[in-house]
Amino acid sequence: MFNLLKTAVLMAAITALFMALGAMLGGQQGMVLALVVALAMNFFSYWYSDKLVLKMYNAQEVDATSAPHFYRMVQELSQRAGLPMPRVYLIEENAPNAFATGRNPENAAVAATTGILRLLSEREIRGVMAHELAHVKHRDILISTISATMAGAIGMLANFAMFFGGRDSEGRPANPIAGLLVAMLAPVAAGLIQMAISRAREFEADRGGAEISGDPAALASALQKIHRYAHGGIPMEAAERNPATAQMMIMNPLSGGGLRGLFSTHPSTEERVARLMAMAGGRY
Repeated sequence: MFNLLKTAVLMAAITALFMALGAMLGGQQGMVLALVVALAMNFFSYWYSDKLVLKMYNAQEVDATSAPHFYRMVQELSQRAGLPMPRVYLIEENAPNAFATGRNPENAAVAATTGILRLLSEREIRGVMAHELAHVKHRDILISTISATMAGAIGMLANFAMFFGGRDSEGRPANPIAGLLVAMLAPVAAGLIQMAISRAREFEADRGGAEISGDPAALASALQKIHRYAHGGIPMEAAERNPATAQMMIMNPLSGGGLRGLFSTHPSTEERVARLMAMAGGRY
């Protein structure tokens, strides 16, 4: 119930941002048009944003025939978590990462890169996929996927505002300084919305994943390996093209700098590892 409330607040906040930008671009008519667009996007995001995100990463669905070991691992972890079996995807990508998406546990999907399967041991992969299933169990995936889709749209609309300016309610050119401020603040606000939501969510998914897999130390080890790779200077190209999706990943895949830094929503790897090792030491 709490996550449904957070989703409603997120959608309302981003709708308000759309309306502010619409008013800057076209006065009252622009604000009304932005409201219509925002409502349509809210509808699309609820029903189809998971498919859009999977398409962004060119994720390919696999099954017990095409990826038997990985598929059965997810199946076993889903049973341990008391969840329906999600759809399972692989992404042909060297950068090690993974995410979950979908509007509820009955319509969930988990995706992992081929790079993460090569980098990690079987124990560590189990820890990572248990983390993603914890997101599904906690019903984080709806708000995560919607925020990725809509914050990306906010960024595009802000760029449009920056390059094309707008008109006030009487048809006169809008104040260029005000227009520039709105264009700059919109993606900042969208990023802050995501940041406020996702940091605590990652800690809870780490804890939930450790409980599902029964191996907090394996997840801690996986995070350390992914962190070292992510800071080796090799970018994840799909994430660089779609930075609003970065908060869905188990580890921030962005190289940083510019507007991409706004979407760096994950807590520090060191703190995540320390919490997991404390769980392992205390036998949780």
